[in-house]
Amino acid sequence: MHRKGHVGASLVVYAPLGFLVTALASIEVGLVGAAGVASLAMVPDLDIRIPFVKHRGITHTVWFALLVGVAFGAVGLAVGLQRGVVEALLFGGAAFLFGAVTILSHLLADALTPMGIRPYAPVRDDEYTLDLFTAANPLANYGLLGLGGVVVAVALVAGEAVPV
Repeated sequence: MHRKGHVGASLVVYAPLGFLVTALASIEVGLVGAAGVASLAMVPDLDIRIPFVKHRGITHTVWFALLVGVAFGAVGLAVGLQRGVVEALLFGGAAFLFGAVTILSHLLADALTPMGIRPYAPVRDDEYTLDLFTAANPLANYGLLGLGGVVVAVALVAGEAVPV
């Protein structure tokens, strides 16, 4: 997938978390989260710019998603500690999900293409692909972007409507 498709996928996968964030905090916080996942949607493709790192290699695995999740979780934990232990655990858990889900959304979008992904490499070499359309397919990329926009908008509006 290209950038638009990955942004759309990140919004689709973020939508349930965005609903919870909006219901528990505010629609502004939910929107910041949506902007955050959209801005990080292309992180796994930074491998293209790193010498000696294979494209759709280690940055396209569940291990990388866990690493990003742990890094975000540690930052969330540190931020939350200023407010207490319970808040630290909540911030850390939410930040972990935010980071890991963003990377996993990228993997899911790439699994739609013929090239597919090897999400458990180097532990297992299983390849996953749905082979639905090429990464450069504009209809697929714009369609996924539109779907992501609609799904996240509905989730955030629904989250705002929940009485707290």
